Amino acid sequence: MRAIQTVLVALIVAAMPLSRAKADGTSLTGADAYGDWHSDAPDMARLIRPGDTPPPYASRSASSTPSVVARPAGATLRVPPGFAVAEFAHGLTNPRQIRVAPNGDIFVAESEADRIRVLRAADGAATPLTSQVFADGLDQPFGIAFYPPGPRPTYLYVANNNSVVRFPYRSGELKPLGKVEVVVPRLTPSTGGHWTRDIQFSPDGKRMFVSIGSGSNDAEGLPVRGAEARAAWETTHGVGAAWGAEENKADVLVFTPEGGAPHPYATGLRNCVSLAFEPAHGVPWCVTNERDGLGDNLPPDYATAVRDGGFYGWPWFYIGDHEDPRHKGERPDLAGHLTVPDVLLQPHSAPLGIAFYDPPAGAEAAFPEEYRGSAFVTLHGSWNRLRRTGYKLVRLPLKDGVSDGSYRDFLTGFVASDDAVWGRPVSVAVAHDGALLMTEDGNGTIWRIAPTGR
Repeated sequence: MRAIQTVLVALIVAAMPLSRAKADGTSLTGADAYGDWHSDAPDMARLIRPGDTPPPYASRSASSTPSVVARPAGATLRVPPGFAVAEFAHGLTNPRQIRVAPNGDIFVAESEADRIRVLRAADGAATPLTSQVFADGLDQPFGIAFYPPGPRPTYLYVANNNSVVRFPYRSGELKPLGKVEVVVPRLTPSTGGHWTRDIQFSPDGKRMFVSIGSGSNDAEGLPVRGAEARAAWETTHGVGAAWGAEENKADVLVFTPEGGAPHPYATGLRNCVSLAFEPAHGVPWCVTNERDGLGDNLPPDYATAVRDGGFYGWPWFYIGDHEDPRHKGERPDLAGHLTVPDVLLQPHSAPLGIAFYDPPAGAEAAFPEEYRGSAFVTLHGSWNRLRRTGYKLVRLPLKDGVSDGSYRDFLTGFVASDDAVWGRPVSVAVAHDGALLMTEDGNGTIWRIAPTGR
C-alpha cells in the first residue's frame, strides 16, 4: 500500500501546474523545489513562490514520523566546500534553543528537563571546558535573551511555556546573581498546543518581543462571532486575531522589558517558533511551522520579516489570499489584507531556529564575506509528509536585509533512510569565534561548523 501511495503522490506532484524550469540556472523552482531528502545537498538552492502552491488535498495528508536512531556507522554530515562540521557536545537532554552570551558562554534550553544549561569553551575549542546547569525548576523553557542588548547585560530572560522570568546576571557568571523574578506571569489565558515561546529584545532595548504558537492545528471548533464582535475584538488583539482558546496565540506580542504595556505586533503566525533581529536594519524575523492536513505539499512553512500590524493568515488563509477550505467563507473581510511571507520553505519541514550571521569583529573562525547578513534556519523535519523533508540547516541569502525568496541547503546528512533519521536540528547560533553552533534533539548533541584551515 505504501508503495502505491508513493507512486500516486509522485504522479500528483508531476501533474501540478507548476514551472519545472530553473529560475536562474541554480535554483530549483515549482514542483522541483518541493522534492524530498533525496535531492538535498550543500548549496542546492530552492525558490518556492506563492503562486506555486497546489490546490488543497491534491495529495493525501500523511502520518509518517521517522524512527530516531543512533548515528549509523560511517554516517557523515555534508557542508559546502571550505567548511568542516564536528560534534561539539553530547549527552544533553532535549536541547532546544541556543544563545551565546556577549562573553562567549553558550546557553542552551533543556526544555524537557525544565532547565537552562551553560557551556564554556575557548574560541576555536573542539569541545566545552565547562558544562553545568545555570537554572532549573522552570516550565518548559525555550527562549533565552540577554538584557540590555550589548556587551554588559544585567539580566538573563527566559520564556517559559506561559510566562517570562528573568535572572540577575553578568557576563561570565555561571549561576544567577540573585533570585528569579517574574516579568510576565501569564502570556495566554489558556495553555496547550504548541508550547515553545521565544523572546528577543529590539536593538535599542526598549521592546521585548515574545512569539506564541497556536493552541491547535487549524482552530478547530473556534466559536462563531459576528462582524461587530470581531471588529471590537480586533481593536485590542490585532487584525485577524483568533479568540476563545486561541486568545493571544499564533501571535508575536510586544511588552516593555518590565513586562508592561503588552500589545499584538503581528497576528496569524501559526507557530512562530524562533525570533531573530536582522542586524542591518533591526527588523524582527521569525520561522513558522504552518498547518497540517491539506496534503504533502501544502502549505509551505516559511521564514519572514515580521511586519508591525501584519496578518499572516492563520487560521482562515495561508500564504496570501489562499483560503483554507476548512474555514471557507468564514472571513471574506480578511481577503486582500494578508502579509505574504518572505521565504517559503518545503512544506512540513518544521523550521525551529533562526540566526543571522553577524560575527564579532576579528572572529578567528569567521565565514567568508559572502555569508555576512545571511540567515541560517534549522529544519527539524517532517512527519505530515509522505515524501520526507527537512532534517537539515539551510541558508537564506539576503542583500541589504532583503531576501529574493530563495534558500540554499547548508548542512545535510541526518536522514538515514525514508523511515529513519539520526538527528533533528533545532536551533542555531553564532559562536564568539564566528563558528556556527547547532543543537539537535534526536541524540542530544551540539554541532560546530567552521571554515577549514583556520
